[in-house]
Amino acid sequence: MTTRRRRRTPRSPLPQRHGLDAARLRTPAEGDWPTMRAHLVDRLTRVSPARIDELLAAGEIVGRDGPVAPDAPFVPCTTLWVHRDLPDEAPVPFRIEVLHRDDDIVVVDKPHFLATIPRGSHVRETVLVRLREELGLPELGAAHRLDRATAGVLLLVVRRELRGAYQSLFAKGRVGKTYEAVADHHPSLALPRTVRSRIVKHRGIVQARTEPGPVNAETRVELAGHRDGTARYTLRPRTGRTHQLRLHMSGLGVPILGDDFYPDLHERPLDDFTRPLQLLARTLEFTDPVTGEDRRFESRRTLQAWDDPDGWAEGTQPAA
Repeated sequence: MTTRRRRRTPRSPLPQRHGLDAARLRTPAEGDWPTMRAHLVDRLTRVSPARIDELLAAGEIVGRDGPVAPDAPFVPCTTLWVHRDLPDEAPVPFRIEVLHRDDDIVVVDKPHFLATIPRGSHVRETVLVRLREELGLPELGAAHRLDRATAGVLLLVVRRELRGAYQSLFAKGRVGKTYEAVADHHPSLALPRTVRSRIVKHRGIVQARTEPGPVNAETRVELAGHRDGTARYTLRPRTGRTHQLRLHMSGLGVPILGDDFYPDLHERPLDDFTRPLQLLARTLEFTDPVTGEDRRFESRRTLQAWDDPDGWAEGTQPAA
């Protein structure tokens, strides 16, 4: 039995721009487009034909042999690279604190409202893009993700060839994770307890949901303290489904304060940085797959609804 060798992804001939790699496009094996331009106009439906003409004229759409000419004939099964135009973004007014940095990894304390990686309307205002520029690490990649709304400990990998080793720790459940959350206090809620459910997230729908079927999400929920009708909870997820902690807390009748998704979906302007989701990735623990040493990292952040309840109630923007 022969094993098919995985084809290596070709490196972009274009340098990064604003900490972002150029987008890579692979042309189909068949097509009746007379020119590369005609194919790009059909394919890049969110880019105007006039903008495609500008990029071609400026030599900013390139193949392996250099810039693609405006009248270049269509070539099947070839690779093109181009830097996409960036969306307008509201600057996120919070800094990223570096907790640890060495030759292999960078561990940061992510603020609320900052996405982990570029996606949709969040591109430059993301942890990955900011740090590539600030730290001068063009190959920096995320080992895992935190929701834009969630703050706390986030692990990134310095070199491309090491990403798989660290990402596999999370995929195989070999990382100990502890979260903190602030929500209403219900004395009748028996804790600690382990919540198990099946969580499904469908493409194009922002909310995940619980469905019947085999369990794929598990969280240990403990009460860490309470006062004046508000409680601080310790959450220990054994799995990492999308919005798992938020769904599990909402399912217990104590949705996390500041949650715009659960139990109900609420619109929030992208430049509204008040009342952040009161969820914090407090600790991260694992055995380093490269060095073999035991690692433990802890967030230095606090949750505003617990640390400054008056400021939270008034909608005061938390400190940067």
